[in-house]
Amino acid sequence: MNLAQALFAPRSVALVGASGDEAKNTARPQRYLARHGYGGKIAPINASRSEVLGLKSYPSVKETPFDIDHAFIMVADVEGALEDCGRKGVAVATVFTDGFADSGAEGAARQSRLLARARELGVRLLGPNSMGMINLSGGVTLTVNAVLEMDAPPVGTASLVSQSGTMLGTVLSRGAARGLGFSKLVSVGNEADIGVGELVELLAADPETRLILLFLETVRDAARLAAGARLAHAEGKPVVAYKLGRSRLGARLARSHTGALAGDDAALDAYFRDCGILRVDMLETLIEIGPLLAGRRPPDHAGQMRRPPLVSVVTTTGGGAASVVDRLGMVGIETVTPGSDAPITDLTMGKKSATYGAVVRDLLTFPGSDAVLAVVGSSAQFHPQHAVEPIIAASKRRDKPLAVFLTPHAEKSLALLAQAGIAAFRTPEACADALRAYFSWKLPQKRGNENPMEWPKGIPRKGRLTEAQAMMLFLALGIPVVESVIARGPDFAHSLQYPVVAKMISAEVAHKSDVGGVLLGIKDREEFAARIRNMRHAGEAILVQRMEQGLAEAIIGYRDDPVAGPLVMVGAGGMLAELYKDVVLRLAPVDEAGAIEMIDQVKGFAVLRGYRGLPPGDVKSLARALSALSRLALVAGRPVSEAEANPVMVRQNGVVAVDALVVLKEE
Repeated sequence: MNLAQALFAPRSVALVGASGDEAKNTARPQRYLARHGYGGKIAPINASRSEVLGLKSYPSVKETPFDIDHAFIMVADVEGALEDCGRKGVAVATVFTDGFADSGAEGAARQSRLLARARELGVRLLGPNSMGMINLSGGVTLTVNAVLEMDAPPVGTASLVSQSGTMLGTVLSRGAARGLGFSKLVSVGNEADIGVGELVELLAADPETRLILLFLETVRDAARLAAGARLAHAEGKPVVAYKLGRSRLGARLARSHTGALAGDDAALDAYFRDCGILRVDMLETLIEIGPLLAGRRPPDHAGQMRRPPLVSVVTTTGGGAASVVDRLGMVGIETVTPGSDAPITDLTMGKKSATYGAVVRDLLTFPGSDAVLAVVGSSAQFHPQHAVEPIIAASKRRDKPLAVFLTPHAEKSLALLAQAGIAAFRTPEACADALRAYFSWKLPQKRGNENPMEWPKGIPRKGRLTEAQAMMLFLALGIPVVESVIARGPDFAHSLQYPVVAKMISAEVAHKSDVGGVLLGIKDREEFAARIRNMRHAGEAILVQRMEQGLAEAIIGYRDDPVAGPLVMVGAGGMLAELYKDVVLRLAPVDEAGAIEMIDQVKGFAVLRGYRGLPPGDVKSLARALSALSRLALVAGRPVSEAEANPVMVRQNGVVAVDALVVLKEE
């Protein structure tokens, strides 16, 4: 039996620690299996009872008279139960018990020992600290989640993988209230063995799953999840993630601008985009977005997507529509109405229902928009025939996404729309979030065919480089750098033409201007001598550079994020880069076309695009420099932790990096 069968569709299950007291959590899995129609064999394991809830009980797994595919472990002695499973040849053991990596260093060590022994025994682990797995279509309810007290949860084609066990019930119950069903829901717990990425791979191959939802607190195995997401895309199955942690952006600063601007959450945004995973901001959106994506590919897969996206809106309630349109505007989506400058098509309830349906049908075929949004007022609650049913009738043939926002609480209409496969939303915020996520959805980026890069000779591979060494590295990458010389005391003579810049030489100070270690705009030799005498931290040698100017200042950066992997960044540069955070991140490496796309999204680069008659800057040269820096991801062993050029002067012809920072990993 393969892993997917043992996990999702076991022919037999053992409930280790099953209780005969129906009020206890440990009695729930057996009750739920019976309640929801599991057709396989059930073996309650309880050494103190001969019978549990009407079924014969066994003192251990190995003493069951039939083979066991999947064991659900609910006892404190997990190690003993695992040994028992190994002797019986159990394929999968789900561990509900906590007290492992969730409880500190000692628990983490215990978890490592458990995993090592499971591998020796050939038992795959889900958990520990997992609330289990629910397969609604198969009636397999190996969980203690109380949501299964409901009689008949609706079955659908969306599956959920969650790092929070309680979210199984939250998502299932909220979906049921909207008429939305699920196929499989899995709580991964501590992910000692079977993790999110492997489960996405399994669901990509699962014929009953058409949409994969993720509730994430972190990403433990970025490479495996990326591989799973690409498999899902190949199978035509969208992957949608809701990840906690937006508010922690920038909370943990690294030692350079790149570390500050490429915080954990921003790094994961870039990672999700690279993998082709849609990221939603709201839990409601995660539950409701499914029908919007059904049978669809990323909207810009052919490179013809409008910027910004355009949505046509039809409504029977102007105020309700305005609440969504306002939100759409906040996320960069605009509205368009055929033959009119009005932002929406506003129908009153005095119109016939046939009129509403005709307008929806016309908008769905209107070539000037990328999606249609129908907003329904109070009729959705008591008279769905006036607007909801016409929407359903008009949607039978549609080539573009259709979303519906119901302003009242209207469960019947939600269920009607769900049954018709139409995305329906209960709040304007979730509706706008879903459309934003859809229009931000990208094809997974191809990886693995890039040529490796050799580390330049003469440059250390450990510690922080001096700026002169960092400039040498950038030059070796193909990034134009400012003309520089090292001037030594006592007179610090140099051969550069004035005006020049003088900088202290230190591998320990990331931002030299903060400590008075940078002198700008030195006009001649006399001024140079005078200012050097008063320069702090001059030491025995200084770095002298030509004073450069440009149309705009950019920052380009690289960071090897511990979760997402290597990232590249571009944004508005200079001393205010960290303050404004006008940056775009992508996984590295990027080619020049990808770099151009990143640059196009930086608001502060409007001056480079000929803003108000200004001469345009050399964006292509900036893109080449950004792509070159991103190739640090291709160096064997990836020795660079962080690298940054700020500012890079962008001129009409060419660019030049005038400041460099490189931090290498400790070997």
